[in-house]
Amino acid sequence: MVILKETLTGQKMNEILYKTIEAIENSKKEIFQISENTRNECEKSNYKLSEINSKTKVLIKEVDKLELEEMKSRKKLADVSKNFKDYSEEDIKRAYEKANNLRVELIIKRKEEKDIILQRNDLERRLKVNHENLERAEKLISQVRIALEYLNGDFDEIIETFDELNKKQLLGIKVIKAQENERQRVARDIHDGPAQSLANVVLKTQISEKMISIDKNKALKELKELKSLVRESLKDIRKIIYDLRPMSLDDLGLVPTIRRYGEEFHKETGIEVNVDVLELESKMNSYVQLSVFRIVQESLNNIKKHAEATQASILIQVNEARLKLIIKDDGKGFEMDTLKKYNDDIDCGFGLMGMEERAKLLGGIFGIKSSIGKGTKIVLILPNNRKDDLNE
Repeated sequence: MVILKETLTGQKMNEILYKTIEAIENSKKEIFQISENTRNECEKSNYKLSEINSKTKVLIKEVDKLELEEMKSRKKLADVSKNFKDYSEEDIKRAYEKANNLRVELIIKRKEEKDIILQRNDLERRLKVNHENLERAEKLISQVRIALEYLNGDFDEIIETFDELNKKQLLGIKVIKAQENERQRVARDIHDGPAQSLANVVLKTQISEKMISIDKNKALKELKELKSLVRESLKDIRKIIYDLRPMSLDDLGLVPTIRRYGEEFHKETGIEVNVDVLELESKMNSYVQLSVFRIVQESLNNIKKHAEATQASILIQVNEARLKLIIKDDGKGFEMDTLKKYNDDIDCGFGLMGMEERAKLLGGIFGIKSSIGKGTKIVLILPNNRKDDLNE
């Protein structure tokens, strides 16, 4: 009876788990649809807002012009009224009609200007709300996906290794969260970069098709702009690919890749990056190289965002026993006590916590030293050519 009870209990738990996963999957699809609809609404609103802003500028110019003309007509009417003996009846009538017509036209234009400004303000408010809703939806999709990652695992295995899972649960959540943030970043980069550019390519292609039979010079101009747009799109795509996996790691190795990245970082930010190598006697495994590069990449990203530095230095030392990496900057630094809030916050993404977790996964040591006004120093020490690496 005990065995039967345990079997039924297991079946019931699996049934509950299956129904839970099914419900979450359906909810994820609905949230995704809401997110896409909201995104489309934002794009339409942005386009409409651009049109309204253009119309508003035109109306403002027209109102200013009418105000000037109306003021001149009133002066003319006043002059005619004052010196009516010097003007014919027809001149007086024309001056009056012109002043009256301009006054009416000005009233109408001012009303149009007021209405379109109200319309623009209302559209801006709705656009802001839609952007906030879109951010909430994207965050919710990320949270739902994380839940599904766990629930779709082997339920029996989770039960058998429950004690071990408790110890590694936080690490698992952090890793999945980092993956989700990376996926969101890539999706956002593609949407804001190549996707938008390709939409413009389609639009400019249509314009060029129409222009060829109307005005060849304008068509050639559009095609020239189209060529430039395609080049920019290709550049954006290559950057996204590089961020996902720099090919130079396989072709050139870790140090040349870091040097090249430092040069590009200097061009982009103006922060000078010095890369020094003390010794490089041992070949590193590919996943170690990638992890070290990611830590360098995230460190420089933090320097760009927060440090207000003018210089950064990267020191690399590799031998048969270990790899040592030191990254320093001359920025404003921070109080070490503030690190606790980063460690307690799962939403901090692949920042300082992410770097520390990478070091732990590779059996290494990660440390940070910083103080106000004295910059920040990051130290990473990894074992090199471990026994388990031989099975790579």
